[in-house]
Amino acid sequence: MAGSGKRHALFSVLPRVRLPRPLRAVICVVLALLLLPYLIVPIYAVGKPVSTVMLWRLLTGQRMQRNYVPLSRISPVLSLAVIVAEDGRFCTHHGVDFAEIRDALADADDLADVRGGSTITQQVAKNLFLWPGRSWLRKALEFPLALWIDLVLSKRRILEIYLNIAEWGPNGEFGVEVGSRYAFGKPARDLSHYQAALLTAVLPNPIARNARAPGPGLRRLAGLYVGRSARALSEAACIR
Repeated sequence: MAGSGKRHALFSVLPRVRLPRPLRAVICVVLALLLLPYLIVPIYAVGKPVSTVMLWRLLTGQRMQRNYVPLSRISPVLSLAVIVAEDGRFCTHHGVDFAEIRDALADADDLADVRGGSTITQQVAKNLFLWPGRSWLRKALEFPLALWIDLVLSKRRILEIYLNIAEWGPNGEFGVEVGSRYAFGKPARDLSHYQAALLTAVLPNPIARNARAPGPGLRRLAGLYVGRSARALSEAACIR
């Protein structure tokens, strides 16, 4: 009893920190925004998700065109080309490719020089819930969210969402169905190996790269992806 009384006396003299009500409200809003994506991800096991960039274009009156199609209506050669080009260990990692990160850290002189491509799952996390551009804050939010997405959704569903929210053209063409019709005038299920590789080569910068009128550099890159796809059929085993 005596020890309990001493502890009570000690805590009674410590100052009680009470945050101002506006600050508490701001903290609650921030926490809610941080938790919201984790609550939404299970809902995206079905439906037709849209990206933050798509929403922004709609809200600001810019052109936005997307025709969502299931993975079964997308040519398998495109799925393979995207995995080979964007995320070769897509079927084996759990949302974040720590081996790739380790290699990037080993090759960099310091943290400012670290360069490494995001996994497909990280790009889904960024496109659905975060913002474009490079920043350590975005990466810090993206990593755990990508792990959660990989835990909750199947690999097929993750790839399907990615192919339907990625930007594939210079004027608001989102999703591979619209991208395929824009570039080649045909649906995504009818793409040839080379056409699939050309569309994949567009992905990093659909504003500057045009699969409809590819330059020599884009054609060389597409040829590289065709060759790599032929040698790496097992890399897409998880989506079959």
